[in-house]
Amino acid sequence: MSIVDAPWFPRIKRPSRYLGGEINAIRKDPAQSEVLVALLFPDVYEVGMSHLGLKILYHLLNSRDWLAAERAFCPWIDLEAELRRHNIPLTTLESDRPLSAFDLVGFSLQHELCYTNVLNMLDLSGIPLYSRERGGDFPLVIAGGPACFNPEPVADFFDLMVIGDGEEPFLKICERVRRAKRRQGTPKKSLLRELRHISGVYVPSFFQVHYHKEGSIRDIEPLLSDYPKVRRSILPDIDRYPYPECQIVPFTELVHDRVSVEISRGCTRGCRFCQAGMIYRPVRERSPRSIIEKAEQTLMRTGHDELTLLSLSTGDYSAIVPLLQAIMDRQAPLNIGVSLPSLRVDTLDPSVIEQIKRVRKTGFTLAPEAGNDRLRRIINKGFTQEDILHTAQVVYGAGWRLIKLYFMVGLPWEEDQDLRDIVHLVKQVSALSGKKGKRPNLNVGISTFVPKSHTPFMWQAQIPLVESRRRIRFIQEGLKHTRVKIKWNQPELSWLEGIFARGDRRLSQALTAAWTLGARFDSWGEHFNMKIWKEAFSATGLPPDFYLSRERGFTEILPWDHIDSGVKKAFLMEEWQRAKAEERSLDCRHTCLHCGVCDHKRVAPVLYPHDSPLPAPPLQKRDHNPVGSRYRLTFTKVGSMRHLSHLELLRVFTRAFRRAGLDLAHSKGYHPLPKISFFSALPVGVQSLEEAMEIELLSETASVTLKERIGRELPKGVDLIRVEPIPRGQKKVRLQESQYTITLKQPGLDEKLLREFLQSERFPIVKRGKKGEHEIDARSLVTSMVIDSPFTLRLCMRESPPGGGPGLKPGEVVRHIFGLQDEDLLGMDITKTDQVLA
Repeated sequence: MSIVDAPWFPRIKRPSRYLGGEINAIRKDPAQSEVLVALLFPDVYEVGMSHLGLKILYHLLNSRDWLAAERAFCPWIDLEAELRRHNIPLTTLESDRPLSAFDLVGFSLQHELCYTNVLNMLDLSGIPLYSRERGGDFPLVIAGGPACFNPEPVADFFDLMVIGDGEEPFLKICERVRRAKRRQGTPKKSLLRELRHISGVYVPSFFQVHYHKEGSIRDIEPLLSDYPKVRRSILPDIDRYPYPECQIVPFTELVHDRVSVEISRGCTRGCRFCQAGMIYRPVRERSPRSIIEKAEQTLMRTGHDELTLLSLSTGDYSAIVPLLQAIMDRQAPLNIGVSLPSLRVDTLDPSVIEQIKRVRKTGFTLAPEAGNDRLRRIINKGFTQEDILHTAQVVYGAGWRLIKLYFMVGLPWEEDQDLRDIVHLVKQVSALSGKKGKRPNLNVGISTFVPKSHTPFMWQAQIPLVESRRRIRFIQEGLKHTRVKIKWNQPELSWLEGIFARGDRRLSQALTAAWTLGARFDSWGEHFNMKIWKEAFSATGLPPDFYLSRERGFTEILPWDHIDSGVKKAFLMEEWQRAKAEERSLDCRHTCLHCGVCDHKRVAPVLYPHDSPLPAPPLQKRDHNPVGSRYRLTFTKVGSMRHLSHLELLRVFTRAFRRAGLDLAHSKGYHPLPKISFFSALPVGVQSLEEAMEIELLSETASVTLKERIGRELPKGVDLIRVEPIPRGQKKVRLQESQYTITLKQPGLDEKLLREFLQSERFPIVKRGKKGEHEIDARSLVTSMVIDSPFTLRLCMRESPPGGGPGLKPGEVVRHIFGLQDEDLLGMDITKTDQVLA
């Protein structure tokens, strides 16, 4: 039995995370696949499914007919408790297959605060935590992602790790595993010896680390003479590999719930604090034609109404202005908005702003990082105070009501005057909005700088926790009584991140100890437990300050010295010296700085000129004064779809309509929305054989055609029963009554209690909501109720009381009439069987 059908499942928070069966999900028969891969993201579904790298690998691997790739995410605290209570292993969404039954399980390590979730997922799967404890009967446990550039704190848990771009090495790993399975009986160590020859593959067990007495590393000993270092994998041309145009369409709302198209990989700016800017060099742009085609196809196949052009610095894309105009010319008539998530102050062209706001004003975020030019020279951010203020004025002038600014505290050589300058700059920007009132006109995000491996600041000390708190508080105090809303990353999270960001293998002991003590979801502030981590470090004899608060010398052997990112250590030292001297370095897009990454043969920057040829926009003839046509849709919501909330169901239909190519009418104003209305919001967990909604289209279409087109795009469990045109001028009807069949798992329906209820004049039930308590008369809502057996009844209810006001859920009514307890409600099945519209 799937967990979705378990009697306890309706109590789980956001059940749609765990349903599977999404549109465009790929289900293969495991018995017909030679290699089975589980792609694991050590965070909740809505975070993991926002990550483009997961989508790329999922579709790339599944494009091979001999390979099946499936997904699993870290269960939230409540589901973990139920899995452990009922001894249920963690499984994938596609086949409900336990992770231990796969050939490979691959984790995406995006940051250091996900490590306890990795251990939790392995443990929930019955897979031993440490690589040395796993024999050939267990899957190969592998990892990839930016956190792998210092793999050492988690090296003992993984059989191998992929350093750099994952497309090529991951496929080659699967091919070698396929060959090994065909040979049968290949020992794990022999397979790892084969896999080490793949570019970017790091096998931790083939290196041994020796330490000085005071704790620093004496040497990193390669155990195989032909494997002294691991060179990062670089994909020279990102257009060479297929892009996931048929992306999965989730039921639950994602953190980044839109189509993402990677327009370039890598960055040329050389910000000295930025690890991504160093480890993803060189910049490799996707061709404008390719971007436009991929955006169009992905939007068409998913039904999303927003597109993100993704890169480390979107405004630096060589042809960003003509590209954005070409995309908007094609998508604006379809009410599809475009957002640019990573804009530099000095790349914002006014024409870019004008294009973005053609459909809706998506979020506008700028990252000054520091409060003055001096500190920005140190970190190699090449814009000035004047640039920031000018850009803010342009954005506010274009109609934006809110801007987001991001700053860091604890940057090298930061002083209190730099903090005062942040406060002053923020006040200046806020004043530029020109609108009076109390509502915030500026959001400010503050985080503590964490030095990372493979950057010029990797030798620097991180500021102590107490100092981090003081500096954030300093800025908060300075911005009191302003129209600025401040958010900040908890300094405690940066403290833990800093320890693992530059840690060594010994930290695996502290990590295991913290997980055993209950550490989970450390990047979620409400779940981070400082006490647990201090206890873990104390128990393992590993002082956090050794990793966090001391400066490293240039001659010290660092834990990641055997990982070759391509950027020479000498170059990073030079950049450190330039930072100390407050000197800027040039953009390597224009001048090669000889960092070591490019050989200018196989690996070199890939740039597309401003005047690159673009496809002509399709002719879109549209009536400027369309006469809208309304339709009533009747549908079911059964099976696992009963766990969707009303808003999730709305998204299912909205995206299905877009995929079906319907010409939806939209509202006017700041944020146009499609004209869709439901007659009722069905409670989560309730099935329905008869639901209804109305939609408005800009053109008239035959009902039979609509039913066929929409029906093809709906998930299993949401079936279209009929589509009826609504005559023009017909008055809107409303839902009057709904009929339900309710079945309990245990007998609990008493005829006497029902008679007392039906004979009463009033039956008040107190309903608690966000706006407080409401007393609602249940008797006025119930028009009939009949018990068919001690387990089953039929209920007919009005949607709202005769005098108006809030209604009640059928489960609430039954519970109060019969005095049922929580355990009586477990597994209760509520099915709406009919409705009356008038």
